[in-house]
Amino acid sequence: MDVLLVDDSKAMLLRLQRLLETEHGVIVVACGNPLAALVEAQTCAFDLVLVDQHMPEMDGIAFIRAIRAIPHYAQVPIAMITCDVCDAVRLSALEAGATDFLDKRITGVELSVRLRNLVRLANAVRRLDEQATTLAGEIERATRQLREREAEIIFRLALAVEYRDNDTGDHTWRVACYSQIIAEAMGLPDEFCRRLYLAAPLHDVGKVAVPDGILLKKGRLDEAEFAVIRMHPAVGKRILGGSGSELISLAAEIAEAHHEKWDGSGYPYGLVGEAIPLSARIVAIADVFDALTTVRPYKAAMAFDEAFGCIRADSGRHFDPTCVAAFASAWDAVLAVRKTAAGSRIEAMAQTTEPWARVPELRREVAESIG
Repeated sequence: MDVLLVDDSKAMLLRLQRLLETEHGVIVVACGNPLAALVEAQTCAFDLVLVDQHMPEMDGIAFIRAIRAIPHYAQVPIAMITCDVCDAVRLSALEAGATDFLDKRITGVELSVRLRNLVRLANAVRRLDEQATTLAGEIERATRQLREREAEIIFRLALAVEYRDNDTGDHTWRVACYSQIIAEAMGLPDEFCRRLYLAAPLHDVGKVAVPDGILLKKGRLDEAEFAVIRMHPAVGKRILGGSGSELISLAAEIAEAHHEKWDGSGYPYGLVGEAIPLSARIVAIADVFDALTTVRPYKAAMAFDEAFGCIRADSGRHFDPTCVAAFASAWDAVLAVRKTAAGSRIEAMAQTTEPWARVPELRREVAESIG
């Protein structure tokens, strides 16, 4: 246990230091100058502070006020050494943050007992602080594990949906990455960008209600079939809505509104402009761009530059112009995501807590295990 002793009286310093070190087994740093003592307090975490009231350059009350401003000393016991027993001084000391008072005039057994009680108090405060730190660490670890499990469940659900028409899960991963890139390019808060990355993969969860004959049809959908497709945002909202999780709530918002269009011609509600949630406006670009550049049962893949031209051409109609501008400004990052092969992606994330590292591929893994 470390004690900071501050007193301009050498005799008092020696007296208290001897008692503390010999009778109570603590390590004492004795300072005759309060300014030097403050420097010591900033470089060493003392468990107990004893400070004289009347000193040159800075009195005890000013010293207590200054040391309480140092984060570590918010709860550390601080006793004022004084023979001034007037109420005004004591009240000022208490208001500044003093814990107790030590009368310079007391001697012998009483002084030893008073010091012992202060040392015990300091030990108790330190133990509580250590317990609080340990508990905070355990809570942080538990919270992190819960968030990781929540993210993993989201990705597994998203991959289950994608399993119906994609054999690697890369579409889900790319939409997540593109969405995060756009959000970051817009200067949105880091926490929002991260949550968007985790929530975006569930944008099409409502497609579980779409029959395979429509979802996998090789050719143009008729009006009745397209009407069924148009139901999936509302189904996604029903699946994800009402959750107490911020992440699931964000995913529900995206699932419901990612087919809305900036000019109001989208579905399911025909929302216009900023009435469409920002998260859905961002994911709309990510989803459409990846759909354009990916082979689907009903179409071939479009070249990157051509797909990018389509996105820009629909700025102000289908897409939020601000989101399109952010997408354009981060074009190199978009290309880097698209060019990342599945094998290298999995290898790069194998040592991380990313859910993708635990569920890298679907049908291919199943085929290999059966073979």
